[in-house]
Amino acid sequence: MAGKLTKQEKSWILYDVGNSAFVLLATALIPVYFASIAEPGSSVVVAWGYAETAASLVLALLMPVLGSLADLKGNKKKFFIGTVGTGAIALAALGIPTAAMAFLVLYVIASIMLNGSMVFYDAFLVDATCDERYDEVSSQGYAWGYIGSCVPFIACLAVVLGGPTIGIPMDVGMKVAFLITAVWWVAFSIPLIRNVHQTHFKERPAHLIRDTFGGLARTLKRIFKDKRLRYFMLAFFCYIDGVHTIIKMSTSYGTDLGIDATQLVLALLVTQFVAFPSAIAYGRLSTRFGTKRMLLVAIGAYFCITLFAAFFLREAVEFWILAICVGLFQGGIQALSRSEFGKLIPKEHANEYYGFFDIFGKYAAVMGTFLVSVFTQITGNSSMGVLSIAVLFVLGFVLLWRMPENKG
Repeated sequence: MAGKLTKQEKSWILYDVGNSAFVLLATALIPVYFASIAEPGSSVVVAWGYAETAASLVLALLMPVLGSLADLKGNKKKFFIGTVGTGAIALAALGIPTAAMAFLVLYVIASIMLNGSMVFYDAFLVDATCDERYDEVSSQGYAWGYIGSCVPFIACLAVVLGGPTIGIPMDVGMKVAFLITAVWWVAFSIPLIRNVHQTHFKERPAHLIRDTFGGLARTLKRIFKDKRLRYFMLAFFCYIDGVHTIIKMSTSYGTDLGIDATQLVLALLVTQFVAFPSAIAYGRLSTRFGTKRMLLVAIGAYFCITLFAAFFLREAVEFWILAICVGLFQGGIQALSRSEFGKLIPKEHANEYYGFFDIFGKYAAVMGTFLVSVFTQITGNSSMGVLSIAVLFVLGFVLLWRMPENKG
């Protein structure tokens, strides 16, 4: 159901523009910078994979409790502000460490805060719009996030890659890039903070800790009692893990193959421009062909992308092809997963259910990065590490295919 966006919807969408700048920087430039300060001879893929795994694991352990507490009246915005503020400070401070381990610790903190803020952001969807507009608003969020994040990223590229020509060393350029991205992130969080208010909430219980953990257990039980939700959540757990792993590990994989850093960064920038119209198109195609069918198409495409990366990606031109293909499906699979889940859940429990939706996604992010790191370390071949991701898309496709059409 397309239509003019309200002030609340626009404000919600703008936060995607803000946080996506950090996501893009973490995908494209930060792994390259980390490689420059890492110990000589160490594997960037292994170290970066374990760092991403640690960040995802800590977040997954914290978010069930924090998500439930954020559902209480007046808490959601407080938690959102806290994670954005802490994350932006950690991001700006990334330019300080000169040792690889200290840098990774700061990065893990910033990453936890970024993804924590996105849990609360997703939960604000039910406050910013109505359920009939979930597909439209969710797709618009991802689309504008992709294109909007290019603005600060291009500025960062100009400073980092063009800086040496005017006497600015690359390491100083990266320090400036961290600051630019942190300021952008905070600036685009302000509209949501000002204009979107928590309208769905739980009243503060008499026994906070007991009721928090009891409520989590009851919601999880309801999810697995509903056959459609059970199949969808298991499928989502598998395929979104593969998607997140490709996003997080693509640059470090390309670096391990010896592809020029400039080529890697520019190819990933093209991904953002391709993803902008693709995400919007996916949202509209879902109204014609069905959300489930479009998700199956995207999962199948990602399986093929994984095979291409493992067997054919050796030079910069193949990385460009890979980046364009990812751009065609990345926004669609993420946006439609979020909106499809909204259609399956009881609206009176939307906040609790969306909390588990994000938690499942964060737990899933542990498995893929861990698989890549372990298989790369065992085989000594990063291509085998990438190939291990394919099984996640196979499992996700089969589970979603078998999801019943009617509630059961």
